[in-house]
Amino acid sequence: MLRSALPILSVVLACVPALAAAQTPVRWLSQSQETSSQYPVESSTMEQLRSEDFTVDRSEFQALGIKMADGLRLIRAGTFDVASIQVGLVASDDPFLEGIDLIGVSTNLDELRASVDAYRDVFAARLEERFGVRPVAIWPFGGQIFFCNQAIANLDDLKGLKVRSFTASMSALIEAVGASPVTLAFPEVYPALQRGVASCGITSATSANTGKWPEVTTHVLPLAVSGAVQAHVVNVEWWNSLPAEEQAKLEAAFDKMESDLWQLAGETNGLAVACTTGGACDSTLYTSYDLELVALAESDLDKLRRIAENVILGEWATRCERVYEGCAKVWNETVGTARGMAATVN
Repeated sequence: MLRSALPILSVVLACVPALAAAQTPVRWLSQSQETSSQYPVESSTMEQLRSEDFTVDRSEFQALGIKMADGLRLIRAGTFDVASIQVGLVASDDPFLEGIDLIGVSTNLDELRASVDAYRDVFAARLEERFGVRPVAIWPFGGQIFFCNQAIANLDDLKGLKVRSFTASMSALIEAVGASPVTLAFPEVYPALQRGVASCGITSATSANTGKWPEVTTHVLPLAVSGAVQAHVVNVEWWNSLPAEEQAKLEAAFDKMESDLWQLAGETNGLAVACTTGGACDSTLYTSYDLELVALAESDLDKLRRIAENVILGEWATRCERVYEGCAKVWNETVGTARGMAATVN
């Protein structure tokens, strides 16, 4: 009997190391597609985690037919463990979140980095308190600029036009210059520009080029009204269930990914503008087009700041105070201090 049991025992013992090496599953919901400039960075992060005993199961918002505005709810519900969210879209659930990247506050990446760093802790605390999620990487798509299907030379030329918007503060800016905001998800913008439902759209140079907007537009006004801040968030309950060493591996991977995505935003937007407007285009990602690049005037930057101070901040603070008393004070002590601005409730 003992001799006959030995082969079975050997098989069992041989399985023990395999059982000990069981990988931790990570259900990851991504907004990046293969044509996105961010795709290689995010994919590299996933491969790093797979090499460190995580099993990453990647899904895409677009492929699943999920609206990106639902990203926070899906993570809070535990449907996924990790998701990349566009802060401006999910801010419809809580205006405080939009405070990290309000229109007209940060018009270049250095200013935006100062705003994000100032707001990071209060932003994270609010996400955990309200939604049970934790941001593990915060990063920008890049400067959100104007693409129009008719000639424009400055902000004043937007008067009377229909302009695509995707955040409340962006709509406030569009109204402040005498234009009409048209709220559209990104996939809806191309046909809207093509059919005249919208005259202009706001997005990053990278997204516009890979989204083929130059096929249906003629002019680019390179006035960055925001940075389209994104965040990778995790379900807090799931995160807290992980061993400390696994949390440390994830934090290291997400920290590197955040750094790489900031660097990417700085490197790719200039190239994307060049490719879109007839400049040198040494790229396998971007397509060469010949749109007219409008000269950016200092007067437009001044006007944008005035609108931010006199319209955007007050409108946002009023909305935010309805759901979070003291919202304006928190913003003034963080982003406001970093950028030399103040939000006052109307």
